[in-house]
Amino acid sequence: MSLADQIFKETCRDILNNGTDTRGEKVRPHWEDGTPAYTIKQFGVANRYDLRREFPALTLRRTALKSAMDEILWIWQRKSNNIGDLHSHIWDEWADENGSIGKAYGYQLGIKHVYKEGMFDQVDRVLYDLKNNPFSRRIITSLYNHEDLHEMNLYPCAWSVTFNVTQTKGEEKLTLNAVLTQRSQDMLAANNWNVCQYSILLMMIAQVCDMIPGQLVHMIADAHIYDRHVPIIEELISRPEYPAPKVSLNPEIKDFYAFTTDDLIVTDYQHGEQVKNIPIAI
Repeated sequence: MSLADQIFKETCRDILNNGTDTRGEKVRPHWEDGTPAYTIKQFGVANRYDLRREFPALTLRRTALKSAMDEILWIWQRKSNNIGDLHSHIWDEWADENGSIGKAYGYQLGIKHVYKEGMFDQVDRVLYDLKNNPFSRRIITSLYNHEDLHEMNLYPCAWSVTFNVTQTKGEEKLTLNAVLTQRSQDMLAANNWNVCQYSILLMMIAQVCDMIPGQLVHMIADAHIYDRHVPIIEELISRPEYPAPKVSLNPEIKDFYAFTTDDLIVTDYQHGEQVKNIPIAI
């Protein structure tokens, strides 16, 4: 059965059974009707996924993997902050009349910085270091730029990735691992979406750097379940599990900027009924 399902169930049960309830506290998020959106939260959740073992997609319900990849390409490849460059509507609530989400996400990755080796944006610096100095302990991206926070329509949730390379005994190729750090995580709406996104990102970067995708460690400072999501979560984690799907990339792609969602290959994806019309706090 899918390891991602087991991790998701364990994390949700821990939040529901041992978390802190924010009802009555001053909270920023609200529902569309203006009601405060309270949560049950757990601090400091850490989950580990090994891509050499299986791809961590939920089977309790379907995760739209190509749409998840499209959003990660929007941020990391297109380095865009405009929803006109995105093929879904998940960011519509945070976009202005011009489609911009402000100086957030892709905008931050696209800013060029001065290094000893020249000018790089954050993505190109990661690619350069992995190819030229793979055992560096400084291969890090950060979207949480305090100077620009006031011009972001939403502060970045998944705000930092640390890449780390290891050598597995007996293997010629190096293994690429990553730590994804999130300040905040909506378990129902976004947890497996983010896990799958950054697993695909890890796979893409590993492929163009001639490495093996290894472990994704997911660190969440505030892992929460919204009050209106509790019954949905309870039903979801009661469902049966299926084997993890097989997920791969077109092996012909050697340039990170050449990937498209057509290069994601998904087979044998069994899953439960989709959860529809999830209320989203804003």
